[in-house]
Amino acid sequence: MNTDTSTPMQYLTFVLSSEVFAMDIRCVREIIQHGAMTAVPLMPNFVRGVINLRGAVVPVIDLQARFGREQARVGNKTCIIVIDVSRENEKMELGLMVDAVSEVIDISKSQIEPPPQFGTTIQRDFIQGLGKVNGEFVVILDPERALNIDDMALIVEQAQVI
Repeated sequence: MNTDTSTPMQYLTFVLSSEVFAMDIRCVREIIQHGAMTAVPLMPNFVRGVINLRGAVVPVIDLQARFGREQARVGNKTCIIVIDVSRENEKMELGLMVDAVSEVIDISKSQIEPPPQFGTTIQRDFIQGLGKVNGEFVVILDPERALNIDDMALIVEQAQVI
């Protein structure tokens, strides 16, 4: 991990509703246009379905719904960000449905504030920090927490019991 506070890290920025979020570009595999997906029965509302990505089955998570909001509406700029996540030391791909992808930006550690104690629209532990970019704040997600496969699997299992 880079400990130098002046060397910038690269983050992919994307939009959910009117909010700008970012995530470390190193976990992003690719960005694809939203297309047909297969719904999977008995899944919570944040699992929109699965896609076939070059022969691999990739679950697609609606980030709006994952953050406790209503499901996102698909628009002409809706994209799926394919990221790598780990579960039990095994890598897997996960698709994140977002309203739009913006750009890749550089943020140095000195420009990142810790997550706020209150006032955020998503769970505080999903946030790695707030990046200050051109006088604006960008919410930097912690994908290991916000998209923890074990936590999401537990939600699925609990939904099936009800």
